[in-house]
Amino acid sequence: MLNNIGIYHYLVLGLILFLTGLCGVVISKNIIKILISIEFMLTAVNINFTTFGLYCKNLAFDGYIFALFYIAAGAVELAIALYIFYAMYREKQTSNIEDYGDV
Repeated sequence: MLNNIGIYHYLVLGLILFLTGLCGVVISKNIIKILISIEFMLTAVNINFTTFGLYCKNLAFDGYIFALFYIAAGAVELAIALYIFYAMYREKQTSNIEDYGDV
């Protein structure tokens, strides 16, 4: 079992990953970089869910179940986003988000 110091390390790792993803979404202009940044944010949330599930000593493993559902939702989100990116790329032949303007 982890002590409180070990748990804080996981929470800080989740915070760093989430802030990295958030900065990537706000700053980046490339669609692929934005999708990767969103996946960073999803990974950070999964780390926090599993950490809280371990810290609370919950017998139902709610944190782990939420993490599994979040992984499934992230996979579906990524598949849909990649299809949308593919359709947009076929139309304009660029991955720069500023070139799309008002659609």
